[in-house]
Amino acid sequence: MATHPIRLPPPAPEDAAARNMRQLVLLRWLAVGGQCATILTVHYGLGIQLPVAPMAVVLAALVMLNVMTGLGHPHWPVTNFQLFGALVCDVVALTVQLHLSGGAANPFVSLYLLQVVMGAVLLHAWSSWALVGITSAAFAIVALASPPLNLPPWLATSLSPAYILGLWCNFVLAAVLLVLFVTRIAANLRSRDAHLAAMRQRAAEEDHIIRMGLLASGAAHELGTPLSSISVLLGDWKSEPAIRREPRLAAEVDEMQAEVMRCKSIVSGILFAAGEVTGEAPERTTLRRFLTGIVAAWPGRVLFEDRLGDDRPIVADRALGQALTNLLDNAAEAGASAITLTAGLEDGIVVMSVRDDGNGFSAEVLAALGRPYNSSKDRKGAGLGLFLATNVLRTLGGTLQARNLGNGGAETVLRLPIASLALTTA
Repeated sequence: MATHPIRLPPPAPEDAAARNMRQLVLLRWLAVGGQCATILTVHYGLGIQLPVAPMAVVLAALVMLNVMTGLGHPHWPVTNFQLFGALVCDVVALTVQLHLSGGAANPFVSLYLLQVVMGAVLLHAWSSWALVGITSAAFAIVALASPPLNLPPWLATSLSPAYILGLWCNFVLAAVLLVLFVTRIAANLRSRDAHLAAMRQRAAEEDHIIRMGLLASGAAHELGTPLSSISVLLGDWKSEPAIRREPRLAAEVDEMQAEVMRCKSIVSGILFAAGEVTGEAPERTTLRRFLTGIVAAWPGRVLFEDRLGDDRPIVADRALGQALTNLLDNAAEAGASAITLTAGLEDGIVVMSVRDDGNGFSAEVLAALGRPYNSSKDRKGAGLGLFLATNVLRTLGGTLQARNLGNGGAETVLRLPIASLALTTA
């Protein structure tokens, strides 16, 4: 017997928050290097006296923060709060450095905007706005409380309080606008990515359906000949005198003929759904007759609750009929003793529900509703009923929902526009 190798899923990509934290660590290393170079240039190159020791302590704290982050990163997941805390640490370090080097008169005060932009891109909305408040407060602190830097005469300058106030207002306005628009742009990008992911998932499911359809139509072709042969043989058996004399044997032959005709009808439905010619014209019927025919053809017992009101002419959709049959089969396989099919019309929408008193759906099946091979049954090929029904409804412009009932059992609700089945006349 041939064996098939087990395909392991590809390793999950690194979490986006972890990648963002790694970028923050890299940016902090660049900031440490830049600050170190700037302090040395200003203090020793330009002759401006800076408190080098306290500023070096701040740089050492940033280095220690980076080392601790690097050591802890592989062992714990990165959350939004941790990213927020890392950015707040950077803001505090920048505030201390500015306080030690002239406050708002320091040209590097605009680096607060860099923290705001990173927060808008990396953080959730509430933490982005919190960072705006923190940086605005830090800007105000360095503007009001920082001692002036002792500059050489050729570099000495002074900023009026009105200018400092205008500078702070300009910062707050720029920070608010940045967060407002960057967060909206990020939300639009996330929405686009989610839509693309859904489209890729749908394309993969439709490709799966195509492959299943090719397999099913091939099997239908292969089954057509033996089913026809069996039907001819049963007809010959029925005319045999020995069988005609035995009512029990004659009844069994009649039952076998009925089952063979049902198999042939299923095969014809598969070929019809695959778009192949089966010698049958599309069946014109009504919605009520279509549903009662499905209930009558199903081998089990189903209670049909008719809430349709006025009947509507339709073209029978074999795929929809097979989808409803699959749902009835699922209910029976779940151990249901009572199955109810309810149908009604609500504002041009056909609403059909299949309720049962069986074991219901597992949480895993409900969480992955509509995906192939999503089933609690262990047999091979299980889990295709809801998958096929979902895609049939989607093709017709409808939806499928499933839930467990509070008193036991489950309910599957199908909704589709009556226009997708309506009989149009030229």
